[in-house]
Amino acid sequence: MNTKLKLIWDFRGPDAEKIAEHHVIHLNDYIASSELKDSTTGIEVKSSSYSIAYITVYKSEMIAVRDALKPHRGEFLD
Repeated sequence: MNTKLKLIWDFRGPDAEKIAEHHVIHLNDYIASSELKDSTTGIEVKSSSYSIAYITVYKSEMIAVRDALKPHRGEFLD
């Protein structure tokens, strides 16, 4: 079974949601150019001044993606 991880970027401030939405555009571009399989992206609005953007990747792809994109943090997915 391939373990998946969620790599996360945190954005804070009054424009956090818009910045996270824009960041996802770049994450989708990276997925296309790197030909990542089964990766997804998205945003989560935590509050009016805190949002996150994320990409999901297989554990075997994590180091390359982490080094290229410099996420703030990551977590394992179930």
